[in-house]
Amino acid sequence: MILKKLKIYLDTSVIGNLVNDNTPEKTADTLKLWEEIKTNKYEVFLSEVFLTEINESPDKIRGKLLNYLQEIEYSLISINNRVEDIASKFIELKILTPKSYDDCQHIACAIVGGCDVIVSWNFRHIVNHKTIKGVKAITALEGYSDILIYTPSILIGGNDNDS
Repeated sequence: MILKKLKIYLDTSVIGNLVNDNTPEKTADTLKLWEEIKTNKYEVFLSEVFLTEINESPDKIRGKLLNYLQEIEYSLISINNRVEDIASKFIELKILTPKSYDDCQHIACAIVGGCDVIVSWNFRHIVNHKTIKGVKAITALEGYSDILIYTPSILIGGNDNDS
């Protein structure tokens, strides 16, 4: 039996931790995930928001991040009216605030793009109980498939190389 590849959406915090020296554990797990991504283990999705955030990063970091992006295959999810509608629901339902609208767009892109998992290190706005419950409610309300929210550590955890 052939299983389909897991469709993962990466938010910017993931690639950002490839160049962050302040959190060695996160960096190590992100590097492990990046190596798995480079083998095409996953179907990877990014959004226009992701690319905008990369392009707005400081010059010395931007070059490194763009080099990492060149190592992987990914599909780009565009911001369209459906994404905007879903992103707005997170604010309307007070799951997130207008200040975190970019994070709402990240989540909405993953939902509209049909991803299985959102991968993020953003505990404040994405990888937390309130947002996870909100995502579950919005996907059910809007007729989308449920989506999981994991850190890179969770996604790579338990991978059994013996199979």
